[in-house]
Amino acid sequence: MRADAIVRQTASAAPLDGLVVLDMAQFLAGPAAALQLGDLGARVIKIERPGAGDLCRHMYLTDTDIDGQSTLFHAINRNKESLALDLKDQRHVAAVRRLIEQADVVIQNFRPGVIERLGLGYDVIKQINPGIVFASISGYGDGGPWAKLPGQDLLAQARSGVMWLTGNDMSGPMPIGLSIADMLAGHVLAKGILALLVRRGRTGLGGRVETSLLEVLVDFQFELLTTYLNDGGRLPQRAAANGANAYLAAPYGVYATQDGHLALAMTPLAKIEPLLDLPGLAASDGFTDRAAVLKRIALRLAERTTDAWLALLESAGIWCAPVLDWPALLEAESFRALDMLQRIGTRSGTLETTASPLRIDGVRPTSPRGAPGIGQHTQALAQEFGLDLG
Repeated sequence: MRADAIVRQTASAAPLDGLVVLDMAQFLAGPAAALQLGDLGARVIKIERPGAGDLCRHMYLTDTDIDGQSTLFHAINRNKESLALDLKDQRHVAAVRRLIEQADVVIQNFRPGVIERLGLGYDVIKQINPGIVFASISGYGDGGPWAKLPGQDLLAQARSGVMWLTGNDMSGPMPIGLSIADMLAGHVLAKGILALLVRRGRTGLGGRVETSLLEVLVDFQFELLTTYLNDGGRLPQRAAANGANAYLAAPYGVYATQDGHLALAMTPLAKIEPLLDLPGLAASDGFTDRAAVLKRIALRLAERTTDAWLALLESAGIWCAPVLDWPALLEAESFRALDMLQRIGTRSGTLETTASPLRIDGVRPTSPRGAPGIGQHTQALAQEFGLDLG
């Protein structure tokens, strides 16, 4: 084979092709990390309890049921194999150890101390496989009085300051309308796993990477939290209405228009004063009288449609955007150009979901393989990896 052909072939291969990931996690955060590794080409084997499986299988966001499973489970466990093992059965624990001998990554999100009691903690498995990458997610870390509390997204948002920070001064604490802690933890853990895999490639040694819902939410706030830590402990004052950041000056915010909503980012008031026909606006610094400035802008923007304002403001170089709902986003030409949706298989047909946000060598990783049934691959995996399940 010619050298240039070898280069092209190597470049087109999935980056993690050949790696084996044991996904021992449930719900969202851990399985989300495993999903990302699978999108990059790793083989992901999901270890679930016989009968019940991952509790996320029945965590319904709506009354939509696809083949007896929630859409959430289908989305976050696509492209995986399922191995049903009872970790209270020592033969099955021995089977996990046998798998670990041949695996590259283990992901788990048991409560602190549980994985050690099962005899599968890092100190044990690194003796079995010194090159293993052991990845853990908890709610609040493994120290302090919160460590044993339920690590759930809404509760982590509440404790982290994120919920207090979000919204305006009149709304009270407002959670972010997504499982943001879970998703961030999955992304952060995947980054840590990849870093340890790179180190293993250089040294041959594996390692342990840990994060928690609280840690990723604190990191999520690093920009504003750093300001607070170096501002004499002075808390930011959220705007009463229209503001979108506790610290940033007017006009930064979200405003109702005649037929929708418009977001305005960092813009000098002197630049928008003539465009909005609001004499005297530039006399403000946007901080000391932020509420009054936001209100003036809000009253003006309510007089025209979103498209009318976009035509005026965008042409003048103002940073602004319409607030889109999902139908509008999905119909947008720019979104369609990303080609970020895919269809995956289910027992009864197919399901539409998102694809990886990455593009590798110009190609977005996709796979038609959907989420597995509980233990769907148990027999095949037992035979392939030499597992004695009794």
